[in-house]
Amino acid sequence: MHPYLRAYLAGIAIPTMVIPLVVAAVATHHSATRPLHLEDVVIFPIALVPNAWGLWNVLYTRLRRTWNVPIGAFGAALLLVLGPAGYAIQLAVGIMVWTPSLLAVGIPITMALYYLVWLHAVSRLNDVVGLG
Repeated sequence: MHPYLRAYLAGIAIPTMVIPLVVAAVATHHSATRPLHLEDVVIFPIALVPNAWGLWNVLYTRLRRTWNVPIGAFGAALLLVLGPAGYAIQLAVGIMVWTPSLLAVGIPITMALYYLVWLHAVSRLNDVVGLG
């Protein structure tokens, strides 16, 4: 019953656990180098990223019925949506945490991490909730 709800919950689990650690690291790094209004940069990861992962997993669950797509590649493709959205939010609030040069290095690394997390963790959570 309710496969899309189970897919959503399996999708939001990983970023919900990781985001507090990332926010703490950003706060620690920026408070040591220069003042930063953390509330300006925390909105994106806390509000959008877990929901995007959950909805992306729902979309994967739906597409998997008719199209054989590898979950790792599908998860890595999520960065193609989140990356521009995050950059646009940075521009809107006027705080550039991810500069263009940092993005050039960070995007391939983050895509590889997304691939691995989706391949190993999200697929495992999908199996746990009975979507495997």
